[in-house]
Amino acid sequence: MWRLLRESFPEARFRFQVPLRMFTADFASHRARLVIEIDGGQHSAERDMQRTRLIEAEGYRVIRFWNHEVLGNPEGVWTTVRAALLERHPLPDPPPSRGREK
Repeated sequence: MWRLLRESFPEARFRFQVPLRMFTADFASHRARLVIEIDGGQHSAERDMQRTRLIEAEGYRVIRFWNHEVLGNPEGVWTTVRAALLERHPLPDPPPSRGREK
């Protein structure tokens, strides 16, 4: 996951093991205000929901993947991360032509 984030999304400047509030996020981009959590069997939906709410209260979007998704479907993970980054920071519209014809 670390390699995927660093190589595919360098402009987001993801960091690993990032302290946020009283938690440590697996991966976070302060620039894109995006947190990515990789969950294994030890996670509980109730605790994760509370954690997500607190991190989102800081202005971040949280997306979660199961370990097996990251290992078995890296293309799907890439697509989801890309969509989250584009949703948060859409590509700018082209500048106006200022009335000039081409």
